[in-house]
This record gives sequence, C-alpha cells and structure tokens, in this order.
Amino acid sequence: MSYTNTFIRISPDCPVEHSVVPEPRAGQKTVPLLQYELLSSAPYRYTGDDVIYEVHVRHKQIADDELAARAGEIRAELFSKPHPCLRASMLPKKYGWGVHYDEQGRIALYGAESPEYQRFLQPDSGVTVLNAMRNKKAS
Repeated sequence: MSYTNTFIRISPDCPVEHSVVPEPRAGQKTVPLLQYELLSSAPYRYTGDDVIYEVHVRHKQIADDELAARAGEIRAELFSKPHPCLRASMLPKKYGWGVHYDEQGRIALYGAESPEYQRFLQPDSGVTVLNAMRNKKAS
C-alpha cells in the first residue's frame, strides 16, 4: 500500500518515548537498521516500494554486478508477493520513529521527541494521521 500526505505515528504500545537508532544484531544490519539508514540519510527520496526494494537488496547483499544485470527481474520477483507497509515496520512500532509520506508518497522519518513529529499530530497539519501497528493484540 502506498500512502500520500500521511503521517504514521508510533504504535500505542511502543516501548520507547523518544526515537532510538536500531542496532545491528550479531554483527549484521537488521531490516529496521537498513530502513533507518536509507530514510534518515535521504529524507523524501524514497517511496514505500523503493524502501522495500533497497532494503531487500542490501539485506540479501546482492552484488552490484548482479543488480546491474538483473535489477528488473529481482524487483519483479520481489513484488510478485505482497509486502507490509511501514505501519508494520519496527521503526514506529519499537524504535519511536514517525513516518511521513509527502504528496508524492516519498518518505521521511521524525523522532517522537521532535517538534516536527508533534506538528504532524496537530489537526490543522493537512495530513492523515494513522497509528503504526500494535506490537501486541489489544486486550
């Protein structure tokens, strides 16, 4: 699913009150860390599909020469199956990052403690505000 003019706020059961940068696990970059690196280094550059693709090729460590030769095939194979949107990402669920989609569906991250994050939550912000998915089922 692709969003526009939408802000994903942190999950109601997010364990942190301010943003935290994900850590590698066992010396390897995790999916949340790869998402964070992409989106924090280039705000509003990537769409949701771009993030899914870039994280996939980096997480699988697909070599540049293979990407050059098979990028279209790799992308088609990847998107032959559905993928969750960033509402299900650990960034807003566990690490305290809000996700903003601009009018073209490009994405930027905002820490829960930031003034920008708070501005998106205001009724006059001009964006649709959605919660990230919960970590646990509501009881």
